[in-house]
Amino acid sequence: MALMATLPAFASAQETAPVLDTGDTAWMIVATALVILMAVPGLVLFYGGQTRSKNMLSTSIQVFMVFSLLSLLWVVYGYSLTFSGDGNYIGDLSNFLLASIGPEEILDGGTIPALLFVAFQATFAALTTALAVGGFVERTRFSAVLIFAVIWFTLCYLPIARAVWGGGWIGDLGAIDYAGGTVVHINAGIAGLVGALIVGKRLGYGVSPMQPHNLPYVLTGASLLWVGWFGFNVGSGLGAGASSGLVFLNTFVCTAAGVVSWVFAEWIFKGKPTVLGAASGAIAGLVAITPSCGSVGPTGAIVLGLIAGVVCMWAVAGLKKALRYDDSLDVFGVHAVGGIIGALGVAILGAPAFGGVAEIDSISHQFLIQAVSVLFTIIWSALITAIAFFVAKITVGIRPSEEVEREGLDTTEHGERAYD
Repeated sequence: MALMATLPAFASAQETAPVLDTGDTAWMIVATALVILMAVPGLVLFYGGQTRSKNMLSTSIQVFMVFSLLSLLWVVYGYSLTFSGDGNYIGDLSNFLLASIGPEEILDGGTIPALLFVAFQATFAALTTALAVGGFVERTRFSAVLIFAVIWFTLCYLPIARAVWGGGWIGDLGAIDYAGGTVVHINAGIAGLVGALIVGKRLGYGVSPMQPHNLPYVLTGASLLWVGWFGFNVGSGLGAGASSGLVFLNTFVCTAAGVVSWVFAEWIFKGKPTVLGAASGAIAGLVAITPSCGSVGPTGAIVLGLIAGVVCMWAVAGLKKALRYDDSLDVFGVHAVGGIIGALGVAILGAPAFGGVAEIDSISHQFLIQAVSVLFTIIWSALITAIAFFVAKITVGIRPSEEVEREGLDTTEHGERAYD
């Protein structure tokens, strides 16, 4: 697999028959469970707490259901179209329903069961789509969200994952994306923004207060995401290898730097440090280090976190206000912007001259490669998101009535209340 070529620890393993390593397998089981923890309950609490109380359950079930539905679709055809065949943008259906993967089969070029790799990658695919939902929550019909999710997963996530990790042209170009800066975060962030623009602003946006209804939920969710992210990043090495310590430490310190950077910037420019800012800074740091966690040194990771905290805060507080778009939970401002910082920053901070460990011959050339991968992701994600919402609009409709939106989607769409 082309994915193996991005993992130096496994490069030599491709020349010999794969042999199961119980230590690697045990770690990957834990890593996969940690990524599930990121989505449920991490993302559910992080997103749900940021909405108004009348939409807490609506937001929660959108994340929960999207994650569940796409986990199934990954097994049915997603894995096959991403990691089978020879196409640059899409694979084939030779592993439809995992028909050709036996329970004892070891991952080609790896040391873990092939089915465990399927499960690990399923969490990435499902979580990415669930992240995008945050851009247009509180005013999008549940049925429209599900239609968007299926179309976007199939036509956007799978081709980009194929191009980067599955043997496609971006991976062959030499782009560095250790755990999903382009595939996950820029991809989801652009989808969240385009979805928000198509759906339109929430009623009363910019006039009525729309503060998070439960900040303890937000901070708890962010904390679970921080913990789960170690599975996300360190697990992308597909084993407990020599580079695991570097990836773990980079993930740790970049996140901490993002928190510190955002909080102090907020304190300086807005007058008060906030819990929401601290939680958002953590996510900004996590996003920025994702593509580069195996390439930069600890100092580079700290620099990335400090930059991401400030720039993402500006994107959320300044750029969003200036352009007047309603990205409900700042998926673009944190995930797309943070992902771009990490994807481009690795070309500089990953170079040995700046303490990195990546094999970069020319910073300018690597930067160009990274920029191409970022630009392709932005264009493709925007295009497919627009198509997905067009289909949703002509089939079930995107937006509920004003009366329904004012009352809240919890009671009108789901017949439940989060609180008595």
